[in-house]
Amino acid sequence: MIINKAYRRLATLLCGVVLAAGLGVGVSTPAQAGMGNTASTYGLLPMDVASAQGLSLFNAQASALYYNPAYLTRDPRGELTLGMMHAGQELRAASQGSPSGGGSPVTREGDVLSDAPSQQVLIAMKTDLTDLTKFNHPLYFAFIAGVEKYGEEMLAFNSQTSTEGQFFQYGRQPLFLNLGGGVELFNGITGGASAHVSLRSDATLVASADLAGNTQYERLDVTARPVIRPVVSVNFEWGKVFCGNNDRCGFLGDLETALAFRGHTEARTSVESNITIPGTVVDPGITLLIDTLDSYQPDIYSAGLLYHLSDRFRLALAVEQQNWQDLEGKLDRDTIKDQANVALKDIVVPRIGAEWTVNDSLILTAGAAWQESPLESLQTPDVNYLDSDKTIVGVGASWIVRNPPVLAFPLRLDFGYQFQRLEKREFELTTTRPGVTNPYETVSADGEANIFSGSITVKF
Repeated sequence: MIINKAYRRLATLLCGVVLAAGLGVGVSTPAQAGMGNTASTYGLLPMDVASAQGLSLFNAQASALYYNPAYLTRDPRGELTLGMMHAGQELRAASQGSPSGGGSPVTREGDVLSDAPSQQVLIAMKTDLTDLTKFNHPLYFAFIAGVEKYGEEMLAFNSQTSTEGQFFQYGRQPLFLNLGGGVELFNGITGGASAHVSLRSDATLVASADLAGNTQYERLDVTARPVIRPVVSVNFEWGKVFCGNNDRCGFLGDLETALAFRGHTEARTSVESNITIPGTVVDPGITLLIDTLDSYQPDIYSAGLLYHLSDRFRLALAVEQQNWQDLEGKLDRDTIKDQANVALKDIVVPRIGAEWTVNDSLILTAGAAWQESPLESLQTPDVNYLDSDKTIVGVGASWIVRNPPVLAFPLRLDFGYQFQRLEKREFELTTTRPGVTNPYETVSADGEANIFSGSITVKF
């Protein structure tokens, strides 16, 4: 019994070392991670945050790479953008006690399960590559990259079970990278494509150890490879399609439509460790296998309508279908979360966004969205996921400096704020540990998130 306990402690320690080494983790506190990513949970640039992504399909900035790369063609100027985002959330689980005949509630220090912020720095660039080709046809290229903790955390990873409960979608998403471009296909019809890049890490550890945890004859192999998922879109300016010119087409001249598809992405790590303990666990030793994912964004189909109510006012309606049900099979194969038997459903997310160009220097933006929870399970043994329906509202402003000092090009300053409210929802916490009567606790989950985003853009 003592040897078994010592081996379990040693195996756990070594697996933790492999996970950290495999992902280059250099932080002292664990990363709080959840399904979803920064772009789909909050928005990338301030305009996306401020409009609750209601205008993201019709944003000509570099974040169009993720939402609608075809819209890169709408502004022929190049741009360089630096941005920062702070997303502070307070996610709570208030104990409702043990159900009749259940076990003892978890001892907590207050109701707050997570209040660790996501703090991301972004860099983006867009340019016209026409001069690099022999064709006199505009071809736009862009990239956008983000790093967590204001540039200090690139590849943190966290996958765990929880006795207190853990929120399904919220958390830090350390690395974000998208690159691609857009081009006009026909008069009034533009197309675009980009690639979202995530990493798949694999680690192998072979070692001999004693019961004190000292190792020898070690061999550690770590590899990481990119996983590329597509984003494709098409945009229609109906005035140009039917009339050749928006100004001569009445109602249709003010109407645009966007269609987009975003492929699913995930952050996954696989670990294989083989350990021998001379005199106790002899060759070939005991092999421990871990294959788990940290974050996931499902396939998303988006459609949007934009109407120019005047030269200075735009109104957009967008709807997304998020195919969360595909994640069920992946969680069933996850060696950490497989016992949870998570039941998910596909959801439809409606969004609305508005933009008012007050004058040549000031633009105001606002938006709202409602997102149903994809989590159907009220019990997810050991993992104990929590999630709720969300109401999302945002506001923002852009200030354009036409003739800034020093710079030879216009300067744009953007700010966006977003508030997310999670409705109350009750869950039952359960475990597969022997000797525990399930459910051992009922909790009421709710919370809110405040997102602040700012950027500075040079147009050239």
